[in-house]
Amino acid sequence: MKDILLKSDSDEWETPQDLYDQLNQEFDFTLDPCSSDDNHKTVLYYTKQENGLKQSWGGCRVFCNPPYSEVKQWVRKAYHESHKPGTIIVMLLPARTDTKWFQDYCLHRSEIRFIRGRLKFSSAKYNAPFPSMLVIFRAAGM
Repeated sequence: MKDILLKSDSDEWETPQDLYDQLNQEFDFTLDPCSSDDNHKTVLYYTKQENGLKQSWGGCRVFCNPPYSEVKQWVRKAYHESHKPGTIIVMLLPARTDTKWFQDYCLHRSEIRFIRGRLKFSSAKYNAPFPSMLVIFRAAGM
């Protein structure tokens, strides 16, 4: 059971469309920094080859569902990018409040919305084996 909860054959978990649509209505996203040509949610997006971790997100309204094996790097990037004027970043993340990345970059530095129940990612057969949350980083004055 532990292997099922902590391991996956894929790092690509497509965001449920209804969740994205609700968030997009609120935030009007302009950038999807970690997606593919097949599952991007915005006109402007970065694929794995373009490496959104190396691109600027400044001035964008970002939706980010990062590869969960690299959550720390993506959360750190979002935190730093959110200090750029006009930038809002909404991240869909596993609710792992005991992790260093959560304590260092999210807690008291962002708005946190816990998602009730377990998400069913568009590309998955089953509900996620973990709770999820939205972490929202905003530039000053946003």
